[in-house]
Amino acid sequence: MSVLQEVLMWSKGLSAWQGDCVRRLLGQETLTQQDFEDVLALLKSAHGITDPEGRIASPLSEDQIPAAIKPTTHIELHAVKNLVNVNAIAPEHSLEFSPQGLTVIYGGNGSGKSGYSRVLKRACRARDQTETIYPNANHPLPADANARATFSISVNGTSSDVLWTDNQPAPAELSSLSIFDSRCANAYLVNEADYSYVPHGLDVFERLAALQQKLKTAIEQEQREHSVDLSAYSPMHGQTAVGRMIAALSAKTYSNTVVTLGTLTDEELTQHTTIGKSLQENNPKEKANQLRRLAQRISVVAGNALNRSPLIDQNVEKALKQSVEDYIAAKSAAELAANKFKEQQNLLPGTGGDAWRELFDAARKFALESHPGQDFASLDPDSPCPLCQETLNEGAARLARFEEFIQQEAEKTSQARRKDMVGKYTPITTLDVNIGLDEATWGEIHTLAPKVATDCREFERVLGERRDQIVAAVKSNNWTNIPLPPKSPSVALQALANQLNEHALNLEQASDEVARIQLQQTYAELEARVLLSKVKDAVVNSIARMTHVAILAKCITALRTNSISTKATQIGETVISTSLQDALNAEFKALGVGGLQVTLQSRSGRGKMLHKLKLELPQSRSPKDLLSEGEQRAIALASFLAEVGLSESTGGIIFDDPVSSLDHRRRERVAARLVKEAARRQVVVFTHDIYFLCVLAEQADTAGVTALTQSIAQRSEGYGVATPELPFEGKNTTGRIAFLKARHQHIAKLFRLGEEDEHRRQTVEAYFLLRMAWERAVEEVLLRRVVLRFRKGVETQRLSEVIVDDNDYLQVTAGMGKCSNYAHDKAMAGDVAVPEPDELLSDIQALDVWRLQIETRSTATSRARKSGVPSAPLLSPATTAGSKSEG
Repeated sequence: MSVLQEVLMWSKGLSAWQGDCVRRLLGQETLTQQDFEDVLALLKSAHGITDPEGRIASPLSEDQIPAAIKPTTHIELHAVKNLVNVNAIAPEHSLEFSPQGLTVIYGGNGSGKSGYSRVLKRACRARDQTETIYPNANHPLPADANARATFSISVNGTSSDVLWTDNQPAPAELSSLSIFDSRCANAYLVNEADYSYVPHGLDVFERLAALQQKLKTAIEQEQREHSVDLSAYSPMHGQTAVGRMIAALSAKTYSNTVVTLGTLTDEELTQHTTIGKSLQENNPKEKANQLRRLAQRISVVAGNALNRSPLIDQNVEKALKQSVEDYIAAKSAAELAANKFKEQQNLLPGTGGDAWRELFDAARKFALESHPGQDFASLDPDSPCPLCQETLNEGAARLARFEEFIQQEAEKTSQARRKDMVGKYTPITTLDVNIGLDEATWGEIHTLAPKVATDCREFERVLGERRDQIVAAVKSNNWTNIPLPPKSPSVALQALANQLNEHALNLEQASDEVARIQLQQTYAELEARVLLSKVKDAVVNSIARMTHVAILAKCITALRTNSISTKATQIGETVISTSLQDALNAEFKALGVGGLQVTLQSRSGRGKMLHKLKLELPQSRSPKDLLSEGEQRAIALASFLAEVGLSESTGGIIFDDPVSSLDHRRRERVAARLVKEAARRQVVVFTHDIYFLCVLAEQADTAGVTALTQSIAQRSEGYGVATPELPFEGKNTTGRIAFLKARHQHIAKLFRLGEEDEHRRQTVEAYFLLRMAWERAVEEVLLRRVVLRFRKGVETQRLSEVIVDDNDYLQVTAGMGKCSNYAHDKAMAGDVAVPEPDELLSDIQALDVWRLQIETRSTATSRARKSGVPSAPLLSPATTAGSKSEG
């Protein structure tokens, strides 16, 4: 099982927040401040401290590390194609790889090389995946903005395509590919007083331990910030419920208990006041008698107020209003009947009205006295009239008709309703709203409870105003703007009376020694609660802070690193061995840092299990201050290659600009090492270094390793378009000649179209490139690559193919001289007429013909020399005189 698989299995037994830490540490070389704040919040949340941002832990999962590939499974990468939403990479294009040997992909700045690199790192679950893959910024954001690509692979010889989509689990098969880039290089270097090499994955233990130590420091600081000074509450200590609670105040104290004890009702506050006064009173018995008498007077006033309210409440108002309306309706009906009666009798105006009814009723009553024994409705015509006392004559019949009218139903109903209305109305007109509160008693109440005294006077005023408004409403039948019934002060008055009685009782008890002790205890409890009520919010906050500190203490316990060190040691004993030591030392030597050696000195602590690369230098400073950037890069490359070499996987390896910061000598060492690796597995190299590309191609050719070279560049359809054509500087002599022939066709077209300026410019450029082709031909063709620029060694065995005669000198001199004539600045200035296309083609073909002649001759020369047949002298005296080219 690989180290990463071991880490994954171990992380599944961790807390979710620790699993989240492991995921971040494996995915990033350095955690950001935001990462730290996230994991700190997750740690605290796991122990009960709510995270206001609601962050959720995301532990390490299987799809975030390279999948476990069986050693017997051989996977090859053939191509990556159909990239979508990957920077400005052109869609529907592919980048192909040689399934065996070496693939070198050249791309300059802005060519799209980085886009492919980012996709490969994500898809192959590389060590560093921090770079975000953005869609093309020049296009509208697509609905599905996730980057995706198709990978053509073969598994044990069976070809297939697998789809990769960003932010989704990468295909497991691609995990067999290992990737190295500049970010990966930094991860191999631990910034200590010495270099310490840790296999990828095993370093997570030390980094997790360091992170937990940093978290512990932050938690301890937060504990100090939330510490509580309880000395401010010492005045409340004592033998009361509050005092005992404050003395034992801790994170386990219930806040509800504090709130309950610190919240007093109005009755309790009054009791606190009255008991305090009672305990201070000099003559408690006499004072008690006074209070009881005042309480009695107030109770009488309370009873009066209670009795007054129902006499003129809304029910009374509603009943009276209804009675008035009923009477008005009945009266209207009676008046209608009276009008009809009056019209029939030709009577005086007003007959049948209220005044007339009163007069008639008076006459009926008087008739009982003036005409005893006679029925008023049937008086004799000769009898005197009860009103005018003249003989009735025809008036007797009129009185009978009047009596008949009065006895009709409408009139009777009107009279009955009037009587009912008067019965309800009259008590209100005489209602006394005074509640019997004399000025002396009012003054005493005002001293004890000013609001109650004010409410009593307001009650009398509003009650009187309501009475007057109702009386007016009966007369006008306008029931608007009548004040609402006032709230009776009877309850408050009686409560005050009860308090006075209770105070009186307290005073009586205060005069009794046994009762006084009990009273003092009651007062002490109330006094402590009153004190608590003033600071209860602060006490609750202190409990919350102590609870927070207690939870933080649990967090600190969870940050112990013992188990991390134990696991680091356990895995370290498995993966760190003499074989690893030997592999590292061999890689250091191959890459030119053989002066540094790995020892098997182990140490553990805070998650560390390190094999150290000791530097025999007197200074005890960071190695990054002691080693060059190139040496650091070489060490990182060596570490990566050692890991890959000792793994059981046969999967390919990918390098993204592996020789950045390296000089040409170390680049040659890296090239030789990568070519050697390409002899046993698939190796892909992305580079923007044309010299490194040439060295790789040469090394591969020398070692007989298959090498596929290509370049990627920007085209009209987008970036990252692959082509088998390398830049001119990377081509051999044959390739340069072919390139120049193709360029000639374009120049000829410009000439035919009359594009004089562009024709001149490109012709001059062509001769500059032709001059470079002649130079390359001297190295590669004439001198048979015995000596190459920037190559450190001279391959003397190739001298068997070399022969240089006068004709070679003449042709090279002539070719270089003509190119120099047009490739210099004077040609661009216009002083020299540039050749026409036919002449340019002739000059290119001259190089090609000469190349073919030399190739044929060199092969024959080598064969002859190896067979023992003597050959002509290599250089004649005549040719040595002017062997230096004009270039």
